[in-house]
Amino acid sequence: GCTMKDLSLHILDIAQNSIVANATKIGITVSEDEKHDCLTIVIEDNGRGMLPEVLQKVTDPYTTSRTTRKVGLGLPLLQDACRQTGGKLTVESTLGKGTKVMAELGLSHIDRQPIGDIVGVLLLLISSNPKIDFTYKHIRNEKFYIFSTVEVKEILGEIPMNSPEVIRMLRDMLGSNLEEL
Repeated sequence: GCTMKDLSLHILDIAQNSIVANATKIGITVSEDEKHDCLTIVIEDNGRGMLPEVLQKVTDPYTTSRTTRKVGLGLPLLQDACRQTGGKLTVESTLGKGTKVMAELGLSHIDRQPIGDIVGVLLLLISSNPKIDFTYKHIRNEKFYIFSTVEVKEILGEIPMNSPEVIRMLRDMLGSNLEEL
C-alpha cells in the first residue's frame, strides 16, 4: 500500500491539500516536548475550508466518496501514525476560513515515525509555490525557531523565492537553525 515512512511526508501531503484549497497562507509548527513526551504537528491554512459533513469523512478512508477524493489519503494515514503512538489527530475546518490539522504523537514511542527531511519538504513547498506565504515554527523543549517566507521576501526584494541561490541560502539557514535547537 501507500506508506509514508516519515512525518515530513505527511506534512507535505497535508500542505498540498491546503494548496489545492487555494490557501495563500500556510503555517506549519512542529513541537518536540520531552517533559510531556509529546510530538505535536500543526498545519493551519486560510484555504476554502470544509463543510462539517466532509470534515467528518476526511479522517475515514473507507467513506471517502469520489467527490471528496481530492482530499487525499493523507489524513487517515496520519491518523494511523498518531494512534500507533497513543496520540490522536484533530481536524478543525470552517468553510471560507480555513483548516487546522493537529497531530499529537508519543515522542519517545517505539512506533513513532521519524520527523524526516523537514527542510527538504519546506524547500519543495516554497519553491513550487512562490506566491504562498509559509511560516515554519520548530519548538524543542524551551527553545524555538520561526521561519517566515514573508520576511525572506522583504529581504530579497525582486529576487524570486525559487531561484537556485535563494533555495541554497534557505537550505543552509533552515538547516543550521534547526541543528542549534
